[in-house]
Amino acid sequence: MSAAESSPVPPANPLFGASPLPYGLPPFGEITPEHCREALLAGMAEQRVEVAAIVGSSEPPGFENTVVALERSGRLLTRAWSVFGNLTSSVSTPRLREIEREVAPLAAAHSDALRLDPALFGRLAAVHAERHELGLDEESVRLVERYHLDFRLSGAQLDEGGRARLTELNQELSGLTTTFGQNVQLAMEAAAVHVTDVVRLDGLGAEEIAAARTAAADRGLEGWLLPLLLPTRQPVLAKLRDRDLRRRLHEASVGRASAGEHDNGPVAVRIARLRAERARLLGFATHADLVLADQTARTTDAVDAMLASMVPASVANAQAEAEVLAEAAARDGVELAPWDWAFYSEQVRAERYAVDTAALRPYFELDRVLHDGVFHAAELLYGFRFAPRPDLAGYHPDVRVWEVSDADGSALGLYLGDYFAREGKRGGAWMNSFVTQSRLLGTLPVVVNNLNVSRAPDGRPALLTLDEVDTLFHEFGHALHGLSSAVTYPRFAGTSVPRDFVEFPSQVNEMWAMWPEVLAHYARHVDTGEPLPGAVVEAVDAARLWGEGFATLEYLAATLLDQAWHRIAPDAEISDPVQFEREALEKAGVASELVPPRYRTTYFNHVFAGGYSAGYYSYIWSEVLDADTVDWFRESGGLTRANGDAFRQKLLAVGGSVDPLAAFRAVRGRDADPAPLLRRRGLAPA
Repeated sequence: MSAAESSPVPPANPLFGASPLPYGLPPFGEITPEHCREALLAGMAEQRVEVAAIVGSSEPPGFENTVVALERSGRLLTRAWSVFGNLTSSVSTPRLREIEREVAPLAAAHSDALRLDPALFGRLAAVHAERHELGLDEESVRLVERYHLDFRLSGAQLDEGGRARLTELNQELSGLTTTFGQNVQLAMEAAAVHVTDVVRLDGLGAEEIAAARTAAADRGLEGWLLPLLLPTRQPVLAKLRDRDLRRRLHEASVGRASAGEHDNGPVAVRIARLRAERARLLGFATHADLVLADQTARTTDAVDAMLASMVPASVANAQAEAEVLAEAAARDGVELAPWDWAFYSEQVRAERYAVDTAALRPYFELDRVLHDGVFHAAELLYGFRFAPRPDLAGYHPDVRVWEVSDADGSALGLYLGDYFAREGKRGGAWMNSFVTQSRLLGTLPVVVNNLNVSRAPDGRPALLTLDEVDTLFHEFGHALHGLSSAVTYPRFAGTSVPRDFVEFPSQVNEMWAMWPEVLAHYARHVDTGEPLPGAVVEAVDAARLWGEGFATLEYLAATLLDQAWHRIAPDAEISDPVQFEREALEKAGVASELVPPRYRTTYFNHVFAGGYSAGYYSYIWSEVLDADTVDWFRESGGLTRANGDAFRQKLLAVGGSVDPLAAFRAVRGRDADPAPLLRRRGLAPA
């Protein structure tokens, strides 16, 4: 008997039944790692039984007894994964990582057992062939089509030998991607820079120095600790005056997981090769071609054309910025190096535009930005209201819970916020769902946002950088996508849309961070309550394009690196991943000693451990839609309920139940125009 076919979870396991808490919020205080393990194993076994009943039915295949039955199956497994997946990302422990390594290949085998079942696919194919004659509504027809495509892309049409090899590949890949993600987290924690002399932190504000002291104390260290964030560029590099410390921090950042026990180089090579073999097995030239078959971009040619159109101007803009920064560095007798870029860029910004972004932090107190900015904009646009629920607990003391209601007072769901960095929490920022909305299942959404904001010392409020303000609005855009969902089938709920569309609504939500009516409501000095001066706001807006050359080039470099890794052949000879990376960037025309990729191979978690393999392009692909939609909001009157209701009803609410680009056209009235994005990034005249 396999682990996935082990006995059911004992009734004492709180994951075994639906949570009795409001909206099905998991009872985190009662859930242990062992409960998660038991529920995952039993959930797989339970779904296998449910699917066996579908396949073994004596009735002819139909929509209800096949497709809807599949939608209803696996509730225990879904419930367990939603909890376990967020715990491993947010409060990881050695035991959780051990369980993750154990369960990942079992989960891959479970998925394969379902999607490679010829009898199950035969029933799906029969329903698919008759879908237009069954009297189904549009969402139900799309559900049939999505399942059929999912199974085909998963290998359902392979012969027995092909299915066996695909299962082997998926199991090995599951283990490798788990290893990659765990290596990134552990290497990032190990690479934090320890400082024993506070003088070396010259340039940081009092709150940042206190946060570094707290970070060190949390690990039992004397002195100060500068933890790493996931991207290559570390925000404090813009402020630290100690050049040697800047160098140490930069080298720690770019060297993560590239040597020692957490070396991800060989892991990345193996993942890329196995993905390439799997793509060939499924009839695609490369893994990128396989991924694009289920995205709005459709083809690698379309992605190449978009990226190629941006590279020359991005390189030119970055080179122009480098020349200016080199002059600034020369005044200090310094030859510009990668660890100097942010420092001198901030100097130039202050000189040219009278903007000191570090000085803005006191105006961006976390709770005020959240309540008077993020929530306020959502209320003005959509009528949403957020009521604190201190009686409901999250999975960590940092987590806060709000109940969300619609303008008419009806219940929408729960929103959880987990904003602070800590040991055991992976880098970056993200949104997850604990419960998805579904009329079929009678559920309302429970969503969570995770950020990695530095914790303030005791008694002081947490302050955000301008970038972190944007990130909070961005991630909340994902939360709005989940909270606004109004679909029948959980397969389509909220953010269940193609990868190259999912970032679009969240990127649109960033616009409200600097919208005058919203900014004036939250940007107040933490000590005096004074509003952010209008002249500063104007200067920030005027400085918007400064640094866009760097930002676009570092992003394009990471995107093209992702594409390079996922277009190799299964037998590609790659003995040195560092050399492969260098040659890939040179071939794409984006190699720059001064502007490293936003993520280098060994810590590119998005593509080697997340869901963005061959899909990191999706951020800028979605930004084409975003920039055009921002223009629509402005042309239509801006921050109004009418605009919010239109965007919510035509796009956010439908999730994946309609073609994503059709949803965009329903809002915009036409296909997207790339011109607004090119102007926004300084790649075309304003």
